[in-house]
Amino acid sequence: MTDEPTPAPRRRRADAQRNENAVREAAKAVFAEVGVDAPMRDIAARAGVGVGTIYRSFPQRSDLIIAVVRQELEAAAEDAVRLAGSYPPPEALRRWTGSLRRFLETKRGIAAALHSGDPAYENLPGQLLVVVAPPVQDILDAGAADGSLRGGIRAGDLIHALLRLSDADRAVERDDADASRMVEVLLDGLAAPSAAHGHGHAAG
Repeated sequence: MTDEPTPAPRRRRADAQRNENAVREAAKAVFAEVGVDAPMRDIAARAGVGVGTIYRSFPQRSDLIIAVVRQELEAAAEDAVRLAGSYPPPEALRRWTGSLRRFLETKRGIAAALHSGDPAYENLPGQLLVVVAPPVQDILDAGAADGSLRGGIRAGDLIHALLRLSDADRAVERDDADASRMVEVLLDGLAAPSAAHGHGHAAG
């Protein structure tokens, strides 16, 4: 006799994973629209699941907020890897700043929670560099190796600079176009001198 089939447990695991993914995406959207104190029933309705489904995977609201942040960090890291395989280092870096902006938009939606002093969130700031810096460093190192970017640039320093530019721009209520121009200036400054003089910056 053959062993009993096991597709049902696998299917349940797949369904649970799909539900978790749907909940994280719904939470990201609801947090951005309403704030982190939004009723769980609103998130459940957006995700198409029951409230109990949320609490099975995320017993505390902080668990869900942390999951949303980590999902966005992982997406930003995956984008860096994908872009590094598709574009020269300067262009990969330029395109990757869009991923960082998406992460920042998510972060702003949950800023109240992250700055609440709740110890549940104390490890999140360090996660940014742990998860995102290594693939960005690979882009910087590749650019240094082929002569298109200055050598000795640390991904952590660059990420902090980009975050500060974005935060400063928001603080003085300038628009996204101003932020983009500031980022362009920063990225142009990363070009190796020979690359910058030899090619210049492409127009629009």
